[in-house]
Amino acid sequence: MNTSATSAILVDVNSGRVLYEQNADAKMLIASTTKIMTALVAIREGNLGEVVTIDRETTLTEGSSMYLKEGEKLTLETLLYGLMLCSGNDAAVAIAGHVGGSQAGFVRMMNETAGDLGMEHSSFANPNGLDHEDHYSTARDMALLACAAVQNETLMRIASTRTVTIGGRTMTNHNKLLGYMDGCIGLKTGYTRAAGRTLVSCAERNGQRLVAVTLQDGNDWADHQALFEYGFSAYPARRAAVLGHTVDTAAVQGGRSDTVPLTAASGFAWPVGAGERLETRIELDKPLAAPVLAGTAVGQAVFTLDGAEVGRVDLLCGRTVPPELGTAMSTLKTGLPE
Repeated sequence: MNTSATSAILVDVNSGRVLYEQNADAKMLIASTTKIMTALVAIREGNLGEVVTIDRETTLTEGSSMYLKEGEKLTLETLLYGLMLCSGNDAAVAIAGHVGGSQAGFVRMMNETAGDLGMEHSSFANPNGLDHEDHYSTARDMALLACAAVQNETLMRIASTRTVTIGGRTMTNHNKLLGYMDGCIGLKTGYTRAAGRTLVSCAERNGQRLVAVTLQDGNDWADHQALFEYGFSAYPARRAAVLGHTVDTAAVQGGRSDTVPLTAASGFAWPVGAGERLETRIELDKPLAAPVLAGTAVGQAVFTLDGAEVGRVDLLCGRTVPPELGTAMSTLKTGLPE
């Protein structure tokens, strides 16, 4: 597997496992893929229904545009569509000024969020991705951002929209990958002469989500399709636990039943490559003795890949197991007065 990109990475969203990387820690210009961070901060900190009045300075913003007009009043949601579909630099400036109080205030929020996400090799200087010496990231960091964005339903609803009419405008998504391949659900394109073509995308198949990032890639549409095909075929997610389903059984001492089903308190899946082994080990807090009540947490299922732990899920008793009849009668008799 190889790409035409200077820097690239493919990550499984749920596990965070890196499935492919190529120069993934190089500090690069990221152009308008910046707007994923702009949208994430705006959605977390703003209110979609808030009305933003466009000032003259915003209308003079250089580069790609949703063609805002001075004095126009639009909701934050409309501006977010303009940001993610049209890649509007003017929309980014309007959003930043409204949510952050100023461009500088919003940029601080972007960098704080980057720190919270563990984007250790990133720096944001503006909300739109215009070239700046203090504005850069890495493919690995952008994958961290994309994985956080994928968890935000509002952001993904907007980013996956191919075309929309809102606030008197009809806008079409620049992300052609939405139409090129089944299962693509976003995220963002980018381009400046210095940065070249940048693309961050997410695709879903059989409940598994992958994120791909390519920076400075003249063949990004094809590369992303190839990355996803490789990831889904070479590292399909194996579901080791399903919420509410039985994972294993455990012995019960002194019960009307000798065993009790152990059900998963949450789900767990992990991408598994050819020749790899995903195994489950049960760790009980203590041996079980009746009575055992349904829903009681009694231990964990520990998942290992080729011997290395990759995750844990709490285990609950799947049903109530009362004491065996003789034990119950004996307990009842000893409790009676002489």
